[in-house]
Amino acid sequence: MELKLILRGLLAGTVAGVLGFVFARIFAEPEINKAIDYEGARHAAEDALLRAQGVASEMDDHEIFSRSVQSTVGLATGIIVFSAAMGALVAVAYLVLHGRIAGLRPRNLAAAVAAFGFLGVYLVPFAKYPANPPSVGHDSTIDARSQLYLTMVLCSLVFLAVAAYAGRRLRPRLGAFTATVVAAAGFLVAIGLVMVILPSYGHLSANRGEFGNFATETPQPLLDSQGRLVFPGFPADTLWNFRFYSVIAQLIVWTTIGLVFAKFVERVVEHPRLELKPTRETASA
Repeated sequence: MELKLILRGLLAGTVAGVLGFVFARIFAEPEINKAIDYEGARHAAEDALLRAQGVASEMDDHEIFSRSVQSTVGLATGIIVFSAAMGALVAVAYLVLHGRIAGLRPRNLAAAVAAFGFLGVYLVPFAKYPANPPSVGHDSTIDARSQLYLTMVLCSLVFLAVAAYAGRRLRPRLGAFTATVVAAAGFLVAIGLVMVILPSYGHLSANRGEFGNFATETPQPLLDSQGRLVFPGFPADTLWNFRFYSVIAQLIVWTTIGLVFAKFVERVVEHPRLELKPTRETASA
C-alpha cells in the first residue's frame, strides 16, 4: 500500500502542477514580463547615468534560454516538478500519520495533511518573505535569502506540528474549541517571534552597504548625483499582482493535491474493493 499511495501522491501532484501552470501562464506571466521590461529599462538608465559620470558600465550576461522557452517549458517544468514532489511528500506524511490519529477518516487526514503543507511550506513563510518577480532582489544576496526562507519553512512546519499535537493533547481538558484557540495562539506567538528575529531582505548587510536602509529589496527610484529623478522605482501594482497570483497559484496546487490524493486514499484505504478490476466470475455474478 505504501508504494501505491506514494505513486498516487506523485500523480496528484502532477495534476496539480498542470493546473498551477495553466493559471500562472495566464495570470502571472504578464506580470513577469512587466517586471523584465522594467529591469531592462532600468539597466539602460543606469548605464546612461554611469556614462554621464565617466564610468564604464558592466556588460549584461546573455540568457542561456530565450524568454519564450522560460515562459513555457521552463515555467511548466518548474511548477510541475515542484507540485509532484509536494504530492509525494503529502503521501509520505500521510503514511506516517495513518493509524496514529484516532477519529479522523483517511480521506480527511489526507486533506488535512495537504492543508498543513500549504500553510507550513508556503503561506506562513510568505508572510515574512513574500514571492518577488524578476528585478526584485539582488544577486549578491541569493544565498542569504535562500537560507532565511528555508529557516522560515522549517520553523513554520515544526511549530505547526507542535501546535497540532498540543491542541489534541489539550482537547480532553479544555474542550475542542478552547484547545484549538490556545494551540493557534501559541503558534502565532512562536512564529511571530521568529519573524521579528529574522532580518528582512532589505536589512541584509550587503543591501544596507550598497542600497541604504530599506525593509525590502524592491528597487527604489534611481536618482542622479544632484538628487533628481532619473528612473522610477519598481511599480507597486506589478509587485502586488505578482504576489497575489503567486498565492492563488499555490492555493490551486495544494488544494488539487489535497482533493485528488484524498480521492485516491478513499479508493485504496477506505474502499479497497474499488481498486480491484472485475473478473469474469464477478462480472457474471
